[in-house]
Amino acid sequence: MLLPPQADLGWDSCAAVERHPQKVSGAWVFRGTRIPVAALFENLEDGVSLAEFIELFPGVTLEQARLVLAHAARSTAAALA
Repeated sequence: MLLPPQADLGWDSCAAVERHPQKVSGAWVFRGTRIPVAALFENLEDGVSLAEFIELFPGVTLEQARLVLAHAARSTAAALA
């Protein structure tokens, strides 16, 4: 897996996601959906393209997916520095 499902990457500072204890057991989800952020990384790891992911998960926008990827890249780079 690219990132552990519970990786703490400071998701609270990413505008594309949200977390509520009553939604999907408190997992980080794409804002306005019940689709876990982890689903993006799991699908990419399985070879699904970003465009295919957007088609497979209606409600997630391309902009949201790109923001999540950019946030994960920045957070990971900062953690490794």
